[in-house]
Amino acid sequence: MAKTFSPEQRLTVEEFSSESGKPFGTVKGCSSQDERDMDRMGKVQELRRNFSFLPILGFVSLIQGTWEGLLVSNYPGLLNGGRAGLFWCTIAVWILTIGVSASMAEMASMAPTAGGQFHWVSEFSPPSLQQPISYLVGSLGVLAWVAGIPAICIQTATLAQGMVLITYPDTNIQQNWQVSLMSFAVIILTVCFNVFFAQHLPHVEGVVLFLHVFGFLAFMLVLWITPASHASASEVFGSFYNGGNWPSTGLSCMVGLLTPIWCFVGTDAGAHMSEEMKDASVELPRAMMFSVIGNGILGCTMLVTFLFAITDVEKQIINAENNVPFLFIIYSATNSKAGTCILGTVSLILCFFCAVTNVASSSRQIWAFSRDHGLPYASVIRQVHPKWEIPLNALLICLAISLLLGAIRFGSNVAFNAITSVCTCAAFFSYIISIGCVRLKRLRGEPLLPRRWSLGRWGGVINDISLAWLLIGFVFAFFPTSVYTGDGTWWSTSCNFASFIFVAYFILTITYYFISGRYHYVPPVRLVKTE
Repeated sequence: MAKTFSPEQRLTVEEFSSESGKPFGTVKGCSSQDERDMDRMGKVQELRRNFSFLPILGFVSLIQGTWEGLLVSNYPGLLNGGRAGLFWCTIAVWILTIGVSASMAEMASMAPTAGGQFHWVSEFSPPSLQQPISYLVGSLGVLAWVAGIPAICIQTATLAQGMVLITYPDTNIQQNWQVSLMSFAVIILTVCFNVFFAQHLPHVEGVVLFLHVFGFLAFMLVLWITPASHASASEVFGSFYNGGNWPSTGLSCMVGLLTPIWCFVGTDAGAHMSEEMKDASVELPRAMMFSVIGNGILGCTMLVTFLFAITDVEKQIINAENNVPFLFIIYSATNSKAGTCILGTVSLILCFFCAVTNVASSSRQIWAFSRDHGLPYASVIRQVHPKWEIPLNALLICLAISLLLGAIRFGSNVAFNAITSVCTCAAFFSYIISIGCVRLKRLRGEPLLPRRWSLGRWGGVINDISLAWLLIGFVFAFFPTSVYTGDGTWWSTSCNFASFIFVAYFILTITYYFISGRYHYVPPVRLVKTE
């Protein structure tokens, strides 16, 4: 039976964690600073710290996968914005995301914990709101990360589908159910990788990071050298497109923000692995910043290259008869099925390991939230496998929910696309609340926690700019791809049901909190040592 804690009760680690039956104070690869951080936060070291700077840099870089995402997921941005709109919006989103990442990196340095945002909110929010707000952020964090798993696995399956169609053009493999079944296989494989090869994940992340860089160079060479012709500079940097029939080109570009947002979201991925990283309070912020800056450089360079390779946006992208137009653009440029499939395989491998990374972050988010009794059956979900030292039950929860969400695509692409939008919206909401709480402390002149990576005197300004951007991005992530026309097909082709899903989940979370959650959930701040 789940424990019940009073809202004001302050706990020791032993009182809170005694049901796990595990010894306390077990040090598993911690540095002395890691031990001090865990002791201050009142946490027991249950997972082994086997990530160093390079693997966690690969981890965060892959979860963002900016240049890969701009190739695979460019349709919304080109439909609403065109070449120029997508380019300038991507530049803007990159610069603004650097500020968001810096704000998150500072908080990660203060409290390097797998809980991430819900832990930070618990420590930094006003005392009267610490329990309800951190519970809400934790619940939405679970939604954001788990919803991302089927989204990335669908992209991986679609890449495989595209290569089959290039090699065997007459193959009947474009039905929803076929791609959905392939995505199920990818979901199962990614979870199995996280179960059976978890100890090797840091080494794999380091290797795949090199593929991330060298794959970029290979695509660049092919897209610059092989096409018979390129678009002009005026077309790339000055040609806008309003495919959604919005009242103005500017509004159309704002709706198209979903593409660059999707390609830069996930800066908090490393935070959820911080209890498995050595010297996390300084190495994690460095990795977060190197990742967003490096991914931005690679992503913007790849985007410019790809936009020059597109000679007809409507024909090659908007009205394309396939789900992976970038592969067919490469094929038309190289006229080589083998060469196209080699590059497609590079993309597929990177997308697969992006999904592996997403599963790892999702399971740690679920595990951390269960550790603080934020989910039903928390005492079961929070268990760490004694031999493999992984949150096995949390991984199985990821598998089950991902398969359920992925099944939505059997019936409707639009309904599934709403799930991916909700992933972005829920993540942005958690960023807004956590950065907002730190900004409030700064405004009140309250001291912040000691940190080894600090924004210094620019912290307030960076927080303000980040919050303004996150609010704008949060709103436009709910927009449909086109204006409502009154045509019955609009609901099945252009509508974005993300707002309905987000509000329904929000209400469900609040309802569950008042019925049960507030009696069992222990905000992390109650375990924090104040002396």
